[in-house]
Amino acid sequence: MSNDQPTSGQPPEDDPFRKKPQEPSPPSGSPYDSAPPPPPPYDPGPYGGGGPYGGGDPLAGMPPLGEPGKRILARLVDFLIISIPLYLISLPWGGAVEVTDDNGNVFSQTYSGHQLVWSLIGLVAYVAYDTYFTHKDGRTLGKRLMKLRVAMLDDGRVPDTGTSFLRAVVLWLPALLCCPCLWWLINIVLMFTDKPYRQGLQDKAAKTVVVQTN
Repeated sequence: MSNDQPTSGQPPEDDPFRKKPQEPSPPSGSPYDSAPPPPPPYDPGPYGGGGPYGGGDPLAGMPPLGEPGKRILARLVDFLIISIPLYLISLPWGGAVEVTDDNGNVFSQTYSGHQLVWSLIGLVAYVAYDTYFTHKDGRTLGKRLMKLRVAMLDDGRVPDTGTSFLRAVVLWLPALLCCPCLWWLINIVLMFTDKPYRQGLQDKAAKTVVVQTN
């Protein structure tokens, strides 16, 4: 029996998103010894230098970081893909969000038992959606539309199931059950200001980055 099977839990060697290994240096005495080094796969600009998760630049060999505007649009698309069907499904039970009291007066509603149930259902749906598509190829439907993907910072591969789940929980749990406005504001600000990797809080927890793709 062959012992060449990959170790359980290790990323596949044919992962198309995994960073490519560096080309070996030419042997001593080669006429290419004096040739200039090849250009980097992309201009890292302000993102070069060492990273917090390793000695070298973790972005070397990966595509450029995703633009914040595209990331926000991708998240909005994903939100609508889940929230619209959930709201329509909830209508026979009075809707997922209650906005009137018993007298028909519009008011700002805190969590009732009804709303909490639908928030928990929504949390399961959002986390499952994000986990599945992030583990599949790093791209939710919104990211696919905006030509973005999630990559592991250390080697560029697609996140495994555990990492994808952690990232989804950190993103959606506070957003749906605790402090949605503040949570989205913090993450949007980090997309523009975090250096050098533009990581949201979910990326910092999972050690991922969002990069461009074709």
